[in-house]
Amino acid sequence: MSVRFRLGGRRAGEVVRAVTDVRLRLFPGQVLALVGESGCGKSVLASCLLGLLPDNAQVRGEARVGGREGEVELLSASERVLSRHVRGRRIGLVPQSASTHLTPVRTARSQLVETVRHLRGRGRDGEVDELARRVGLAPQDLDHYPHELSGGMAQRVAVASALVGDPPVVVADEPTTGLDRPLVERTVDLLAELADRDRGVLLITHDLGAARRVATHVAVMYASRLVETGPAAEVFERPWHPYTVGLLNALPEAGFEPIPGRPPALTELDVLERKWGCVFCQRCPDVPGVSPCDGNPELVTHGDRAVAAHPPC
Repeated sequence: MSVRFRLGGRRAGEVVRAVTDVRLRLFPGQVLALVGESGCGKSVLASCLLGLLPDNAQVRGEARVGGREGEVELLSASERVLSRHVRGRRIGLVPQSASTHLTPVRTARSQLVETVRHLRGRGRDGEVDELARRVGLAPQDLDHYPHELSGGMAQRVAVASALVGDPPVVVADEPTTGLDRPLVERTVDLLAELADRDRGVLLITHDLGAARRVATHVAVMYASRLVETGPAAEVFERPWHPYTVGLLNALPEAGFEPIPGRPPALTELDVLERKWGCVFCQRCPDVPGVSPCDGNPELVTHGDRAVAAHPPC
């Protein structure tokens, strides 16, 4: 999948390469963590899967989601197919900021009832109360307005909403933004429970601590491209790409060591790739145990792992 945006106004003619040649597979029972710095294209990928991109987006490739009624190709699907057969039914979305995603002038219960009626054709309080219990809420919690809920409670309402249609895939787009650490852990543990119930969970996050806690697999994204993928335990224990090493070294337990420099602008990637091949080269420190860069930006598969530019040692 690739996504580009053509800019207008004073920047007419410029192209934002938000997602470039991303290839991912997600299976039932997996939590696939898509990690990387803010602005690397993670959330654009989620919006693309659900057909929520703006009109100036140019999309290439394909994305397929399975289900009881067979496969649907998402990128070529019409709005009618996406709204009636995909959103909420095959893919449930846990939004980045649940408290602002919820309508402020209606109770959480009334919003969940509306979602149940839309996706199931009915909306009884008993069904909504059961949804609340599944995500760790008391039924009476739903009688509050969004501003009366804590951040963690609002996030659980959002998860309950994503589960109404019993989708085989759940996409959680930065679901822990603004939450303190205990709430972060509770939120991602809830997502891991969904995977335990045979759903595939795509966890989009820049929080490596959260990803490390629950991910079965990880994909590392830098400047619109994937640079490393593989089983989470292996990638976190022995990263092959220096960018992955840098992300892990920036964690508190590793000493808060920052990655040198800044990410490139997504409008400059064509120029940088022609010059360097691998656009991380301009920030790349010498990392012990990591192979030198060969300049190839494409992922190369080695068993159940893959890495770009830096072959495994």
